[in-house]
Amino acid sequence: MSTPDQAPYLPSATQPVRGVVWLIHLALPLLGLWLLLAQPSVNIFWQHNPSHFWMILVVAGISVVLGFQVSEASRRRRDARLMLVSMVFLSSAGFLFLHGLATPKIILPAGSVGFDLDHQVGLTVAAAFAFASALPLGERAAKAVLDSQHIIRAALIGFMVLWGVVSLVPGLTPLSDPPSISPIHWVPWASAPALVLFVAAGVMMFMLHRRRPSAMLVSLMTAYALLAESVVAGMSQLNWHLSWWEWHLLLTLAFVFVAYSAYLQFRREGSSAGLFDSVALSSTVRRIRRDYDEALEEMVEHVRRGEPLAAQRLSGKFRLNEGQAAVLDRAGEALARERELTERLSALVEVSAQTRVGLPEDELLTSSLDRVRQAYGDVKIALVSEGKAQVGSREYTFKDTNPIRRGELLAFPLTVKGNLAGVLEVPVGGTRQDEALAATLAGQLSISLENARLYRELDTLFHQYMSPDVAHALLADPSQAALGGELKELTALFADLKGFTTFSEKVTPAEIVEMLNRYHTAAVPCILNNGGTIVQFVGDALLALFNAPATQPGHARAACQAALEMQRAAEQVAEEMAWKRDDIEWPRFRVGINTGPALVGNIGSPELRGFNAMGDCVNVAARLEGIAEPGTVVIGQTTLRQLGDGAQVQSLGPLSLKGKEELVTAYVLTDLQ
Repeated sequence: MSTPDQAPYLPSATQPVRGVVWLIHLALPLLGLWLLLAQPSVNIFWQHNPSHFWMILVVAGISVVLGFQVSEASRRRRDARLMLVSMVFLSSAGFLFLHGLATPKIILPAGSVGFDLDHQVGLTVAAAFAFASALPLGERAAKAVLDSQHIIRAALIGFMVLWGVVSLVPGLTPLSDPPSISPIHWVPWASAPALVLFVAAGVMMFMLHRRRPSAMLVSLMTAYALLAESVVAGMSQLNWHLSWWEWHLLLTLAFVFVAYSAYLQFRREGSSAGLFDSVALSSTVRRIRRDYDEALEEMVEHVRRGEPLAAQRLSGKFRLNEGQAAVLDRAGEALARERELTERLSALVEVSAQTRVGLPEDELLTSSLDRVRQAYGDVKIALVSEGKAQVGSREYTFKDTNPIRRGELLAFPLTVKGNLAGVLEVPVGGTRQDEALAATLAGQLSISLENARLYRELDTLFHQYMSPDVAHALLADPSQAALGGELKELTALFADLKGFTTFSEKVTPAEIVEMLNRYHTAAVPCILNNGGTIVQFVGDALLALFNAPATQPGHARAACQAALEMQRAAEQVAEEMAWKRDDIEWPRFRVGINTGPALVGNIGSPELRGFNAMGDCVNVAARLEGIAEPGTVVIGQTTLRQLGDGAQVQSLGPLSLKGKEELVTAYVLTDLQ
């Protein structure tokens, strides 16, 4: 992301052309000076003391006004660069005024030596301030300048007063003596530092302008260049000749150019508050923009609260005129409406995102209402109760899907499968889009409500007829119901009730159903709580899988833990049922467990399918269940290896199982630590 100082300067097609034109204009005064010095006959002598004095007085006045304007901007923005720029104008104006006072027949009858030196001394001091103002001051340096600004001003004023005394009081010092006829030879060399400093300051201002384009920076850069040329023109020391008048003209142009640029900017903006903001340090510019952003946010909040003339609250802080405040008010209102629209659209998106699997209807409406009220105001939702759509004491009867208006409230019907399910009450009237957005909100809430009820029905239906893992997987991704499967290692658990046939012959069908439900009610939580997936109920038998469909570390141990818990739960059921009828023997679970690879997936036809597992691993688990004694758990060799330490078993030795050519080693699991 680019910073304010990294913005492009000018389009590449126009930048060179403007630069060449600007350089030509600056070169013309130097060309004229060269022609005057090269042709003494053209460089005529003209001395008119009143004209000189009043011209100096006007130019010094312009410079003083500019200096105070920039100084005020420095105080208001707390900016060190602006403070140094103001010193350029004030120091130039002070010494220029002293030069004007030294005009012959104003104070002294024939002028003074100071009359010849005031100009160069003043420009040298101003050049030092100009160079300092163009430096990229850091925070510490800028703070040091601001902390010492009063000392700097006092020192400058003291030096100017002292120079005025020693150069204007007759007979006090050599500076107040009448000027010599011959030029002072060391003046050109003494003026060289001022020339170098002005040129360096102009170059640095140009580099700043490339990073941060500004008309005022161009004006200041041009002024520094003209002041440098004024230094060059003053080196000739041909008093009252045209070349001598030229440096006065260049000095005038430098200050008038900046003043005219400030005037144009004032005309364009209608205020003097930000005339010199573009000249300020980067840290100041960032602070100004931050202040403007905060002020705009504050104004937008005033507008959103319905407070009139919100910009008037900021006019004093930022010195806005009435026209600017009115424009800012309209801009703030437009921005507030835009943000309100964005906020409402954002609320719609969030409401739609809250409709997800497993979210209860009440929670959906509560969370949606909290979010919607942030954007739409005092929104209310009520569901149909006892056939009535009522919000508080207001009852609504909808003949179609059109809203009902009551004052500043619009009531929209919420429908589920075309039937009235509730009512949405929305305050409207703030923007033109209010009614359309409210209608969209009602439609979105109807969809969310219908989806929540549909998911609730599916969730209830799925969980009653299949394992929770399978149900969640299908609700999240219905494509998982497609026919097909994958080879996966799993642990299969087979269980049935030994003695079920004998029990069935002695009791009524109702008691059979009651017995099965009691046993399965006790057994199913043991499997589900250990991460198993029940894929089949066949009469008194069940098949559960571990590590399918959801991946489950330690699936063999989880299956064995579930089996032992099943046996303990079944014993408790048998004891409870025996208390009810002690004339019959209650069945007991026998469990077979085996671990190995199996084909897992949806098996069946396009019309009817089921989640299941096939393979030798599952077949062996069924055979182990068939040889288990009632109340025991028989496991295979692979399962035992995965249990590790802590499994207490009794070996059954190698067994010949139906359908298996090789012998299968099996164990009775008695405990698991």
